[in-house]
Amino acid sequence: MNLLLHSQFTIHNSQLKLTGSKSETNRLLFLQALYPNLTLENTSNSDDSEVMIKALGAQYPIPKTQYPKIDVRHAGTAMRFLTAYFAAQDGFEVQLTGSSRMKERPIKILVDALNELGAEISYLEKEGFPPLKIKGKKLTESKVSLPANVSSQYISALLLIAPKLENGLELTLEGDITSVSYIKMTLALLNEMGVETSFVENKIKVKPQSAIQNSKFTIESDWSSASYWYSIVALSEIGTQITLSSFKENSLQGDAVLAEIYRNFGVETVFNTNHMLLRKVENLKPETLNLKLNNSPDIAQTIAVTCFGLGISCHLKGLHTLKIKETDRLEALKIELTKLGAAISITNDSLSLEQSENIKPNISISTYQDHRMAMAFAPLALKVPIVIENAEVVSKSYPTFWEDFKQFGFSTEENASN
Repeated sequence: MNLLLHSQFTIHNSQLKLTGSKSETNRLLFLQALYPNLTLENTSNSDDSEVMIKALGAQYPIPKTQYPKIDVRHAGTAMRFLTAYFAAQDGFEVQLTGSSRMKERPIKILVDALNELGAEISYLEKEGFPPLKIKGKKLTESKVSLPANVSSQYISALLLIAPKLENGLELTLEGDITSVSYIKMTLALLNEMGVETSFVENKIKVKPQSAIQNSKFTIESDWSSASYWYSIVALSEIGTQITLSSFKENSLQGDAVLAEIYRNFGVETVFNTNHMLLRKVENLKPETLNLKLNNSPDIAQTIAVTCFGLGISCHLKGLHTLKIKETDRLEALKIELTKLGAAISITNDSLSLEQSENIKPNISISTYQDHRMAMAFAPLALKVPIVIENAEVVSKSYPTFWEDFKQFGFSTEENASN
């Protein structure tokens, strides 16, 4: 489904309720599988979370000569988390596979760490990549090291199984830590359940916890999803405002830095009891926006597109993990922004965008099976008509995005010619 987007009329005041954070939901679904007396509210309705729910329910009695095959499709978080989860399920065997892109995303660092702890994981095709064959074991070792400058999902996967290991876990991180906010999120959720942890310098310790008290978690809405509404407000006229629920000022999510970053674009964030108000209060045009996004790389696409739409130059650093996401996001941004008329350059971990006054209309944006490419570029419809290819890809994290998008006064017409 290709959608032609354009701004039909202007809405100055809108209200939206976004579902729970995908990051928090997937961590808590994992923990709920380990501790069934954990109750969850406001879970994400994303494809990724649906994959987790389905996979975690796969442990049905099966003949010992067979084992289930679980397909996580494009869900990178599910692939990493489920690898650790099934590795620690003594006596259970599973094949874990995914889309063609998933088979290109490395997992060797996590597999090596789990095997060091006593797991039995092997590769069914290319060494170091999914699909995997996992024979669940009782993991008896309690100390492991791994590079810190890789996906934080590897680290979180290990931390999530840690309280169920007989001797807990001592994890040593080597080098500079990437996306520390996601690691802290995992530890904070463990702490809220009563699990004792520590994170000092480069060493994380998690103590064993065989059981927890009955607990209920209400999951905060997804800040990554909120980023697209920040972009829409930033690209709108002064006075435009959107109310989003349910959000907290003291969030566990690293992408909450949006509230600070979007001040550079004249967007004010006002927090109330269970929601936040985004308001365009002034037209700002910083000479160059310099940001280091190590702890929030998922919002890089949104920020780059916002800058382009406002004619602001930017230099974004700390983006090395974007190359191993649903697509090589740095290369994808370069290709698609260039089509729109941008002057942009990239390295392995940075993006530089020059100031531009013109945006080419009616350009068709490839989404590369990447939900964030579709949603990051959509706000440009406030400036020019734009076509989003394979628009249904948004279901990976935000299934109702196009319905919400239309509420704000946008037209979304199917475009069969692209």
